[in-house]
Amino acid sequence: MCWPRWGVMSVTLSELSLRNAKRQAKDYLVYFVTVVMAAALLYSFNALTFSREIAALSIMMKTLPLMIAMATVVVVCVFGWLVAYATKFMLLRRSRELGAYLLIGLESRQVARLFFLENLAVGGCALALGTVLGGLLYQAFRAMTLALFQLPYHFSFGFSLPALGLTAACFGLIYLCALGCSRRYIRKAKIHDLVYFDRQNEGVVIQTGRQRRWVFGASIVLGAVGTGLMMARDALLGMVGAGCLILFLFGFFLSFASGVPAFFDRRPARKYRGQNLLVFRALTAKLATMGVLMATISMIFTATLISEGTGLVFRGLFLGRAAESACFDLYIGMEGKDRDYSLYQDYIREHIPVERSVEYQVYLTDSPAVRDYVESRTPYYYYNYNQDPVLRWSDYAALRSIAGYRAVEPPEGQYLIHCMTYLEEALKDYRKPLTLGNITLQPGGIYTERLSQGGENGRGYILVVPDEAAEGLPAHHSAYAAKTAQPVPYEGFYNLTAVMDKIWEGTGLGDEISTKAQEEAEVASQTALCVFPLYYLALSLTMTAATILTIQQLSETERYKRQFQLLQKLGMGRREMAKALGRQFAIYYALPAVPPVLIGVPFLLNLSHAPEPGVMVGMSSPGVIAAAALAVFFLIYGVYILLAYTSLRRNVLPQ
Repeated sequence: MCWPRWGVMSVTLSELSLRNAKRQAKDYLVYFVTVVMAAALLYSFNALTFSREIAALSIMMKTLPLMIAMATVVVVCVFGWLVAYATKFMLLRRSRELGAYLLIGLESRQVARLFFLENLAVGGCALALGTVLGGLLYQAFRAMTLALFQLPYHFSFGFSLPALGLTAACFGLIYLCALGCSRRYIRKAKIHDLVYFDRQNEGVVIQTGRQRRWVFGASIVLGAVGTGLMMARDALLGMVGAGCLILFLFGFFLSFASGVPAFFDRRPARKYRGQNLLVFRALTAKLATMGVLMATISMIFTATLISEGTGLVFRGLFLGRAAESACFDLYIGMEGKDRDYSLYQDYIREHIPVERSVEYQVYLTDSPAVRDYVESRTPYYYYNYNQDPVLRWSDYAALRSIAGYRAVEPPEGQYLIHCMTYLEEALKDYRKPLTLGNITLQPGGIYTERLSQGGENGRGYILVVPDEAAEGLPAHHSAYAAKTAQPVPYEGFYNLTAVMDKIWEGTGLGDEISTKAQEEAEVASQTALCVFPLYYLALSLTMTAATILTIQQLSETERYKRQFQLLQKLGMGRREMAKALGRQFAIYYALPAVPPVLIGVPFLLNLSHAPEPGVMVGMSSPGVIAAAALAVFFLIYGVYILLAYTSLRRNVLPQ
């Protein structure tokens, strides 16, 4: 007798769970879309880790799976928090509905099963859609990676079973943990608990005025100190600074949450001016229960901005170093003067077709006059020469030809300065003559093409003098530069390093070998290893935090609808109501975003100065880095704001 009844009940629960799942996905579309994007991100980056094609691009790319795995652990934790929060939030908002199920005769275990099944259905649909989207997203990342290595891209859509299995396992873990907690609560809850669950507070605020002012002031001080320590180039101080910033965010929002009502209560004229009362009531209602949540989201946004900006700094640094170091198809630097190149030359003649080459030396003057002048004019100069480096004119002309630069006529009785771009402004007014032996040279022009001035051909700058003026100067090192008929393959670079190791074993002298192809492969690998995981984290963090804010806002649809219906009856026009709603939106979404901007922008401005600015392609301006990071962040954030505002305006404002 019981089996048929149970079978009917099972079918009913399944049908009910599917219906509720459809409604849930519709009501919380932003949450559903975010979960789909989470699945897409997880699958696409997991597919990168399992791609043999990507791993074969270079030796460094074999560490990509480890980097992405470390980022994936953080991403899974972040999305786990999102799912757990959203599940609890939907349980709160639907508690009366679930309590009604108990009132009509369903058992608590059946209600728990219903809630479990409908959320599992939403997660399953999101996983399926996200996997399909992730396959396309993987193709985009694959194309970007191949472009970094200057390789052609051919579309070949398919699924990676290991990536699919890992993504499904991550999602299964996230949903089972989140729904398991909700299921246990529902099974133990009484009807009274479910009916009045939505009256529970979500957070705490600081109530007393004196305590509030003390905490607010202390939090501001901690924020300033933490930002300063974060910019210090010391790991320990940076960790202390991060701790100070966390305390600042929580102290600020908890004191701010209670400070707003107190501010308006002491200023009734402002409170009742225009639409301030309407906005004030909505703002205080939110802040009264969301102080901790706002602080957490603001902390996530701060991490997002820093991740994005750091990725841009690394990208610019890698590109700049490659461009500066790989001016020549093949470069060999050797310690000392008149070194024997025969072992290198033997290999080059047999295996590397050379079109043009030059063997030359970098000399030193007996004075650091130019170096001292540069140091006094710019805070960014880093040097490793005790005296000013010098290059003979004939060698300079040969290097320009090999690098593909236009020829320059030698000035009579003058010396030239070849420097990195960022030093041009500091050196343009340098007018001191240069005396070498019995020859005195007057300052001539300044040239700024890339010439391996990261330490090989000078450090930031080098003085170009007539050949005869360099006679008798001590040599800092010898060098060989060549233009090859074809890019030097990795095998050639590897074999040259083997020759270098052989020389080092015999002489104890260290050499420097670089090829343009190898430098480009390294920068591509470094970009993929650093930038991809950072933006993986940034996207995940931004979407998660924005989704939680949006869920909170959209959950107020019914309250907003009742509020604006009443205001319509009182005579307020639709335009005024839309303006009030927009102000509420602006304040609500701006609050957690302001502290990250105040923290992240100074940090990024300082970080962009950490490397030598002259090596950063397109990133020499710190403002560009900060602006780009802010643009990426607010582009994603703005999409969520627009979706939430459009949806809420359509549903709550009277027609």
